[in-house]
Amino acid sequence: MLFATGLAVALSLSGCKLVKTESADASAADPIATLVSESFEAKLLPALSEKAVDLLALRDALKSGLDSTGSQYGLRVGGAGGGWNFAVKGRGEVIVENRVSKAAVAEVDLDGDGTADVILQLGPVVKGTALRDVTPLYDFSAFRDQIEYARLGRALNDRAVSTIPADKPLNGKTVDFLGATVLRSAGEKPLVTPVRIEVMP
Repeated sequence: MLFATGLAVALSLSGCKLVKTESADASAADPIATLVSESFEAKLLPALSEKAVDLLALRDALKSGLDSTGSQYGLRVGGAGGGWNFAVKGRGEVIVENRVSKAAVAEVDLDGDGTADVILQLGPVVKGTALRDVTPLYDFSAFRDQIEYARLGRALNDRAVSTIPADKPLNGKTVDFLGATVLRSAGEKPLVTPVRIEVMP
């Protein structure tokens, strides 16, 4: 599907790609915004749901090593020096919620021991590009340059946290979540960019 613009968006079954086209319409939609709009719910969310590993199971698997666990559950971008990106899910109690910072977070206890096992990013400032890198949907070679590819990462993060209500406190609540994280060491506490946070009754 092509949208006439300086760059147009083409979505295929194998992934998402930006394709150059000729156009005199300078006011056409931003191709990155269009790509996110067309792919976030239609492709990325189903891919995350299908691939997601429970974080407690991932923690146990990491005892055998990051690379072996990554080969089984994750996706690495950028060669051997890059981290492993994982689609993850979990359920636990929010024991710390910090919305003072623009990079707001919620710390979640997954196993009931009173300590945080995972940090959920609430935004509006979100670190990392795990949502972009966790699936093969967004291939770097399909983009004009690193700047455009970085814009995609930010746009995906913005779309994800836009669905998280900013006026509903999470502290003390049990939440069910789905998202993505990147790990560079087996003992690292996961910093998850969530695409869904559901407060349980």
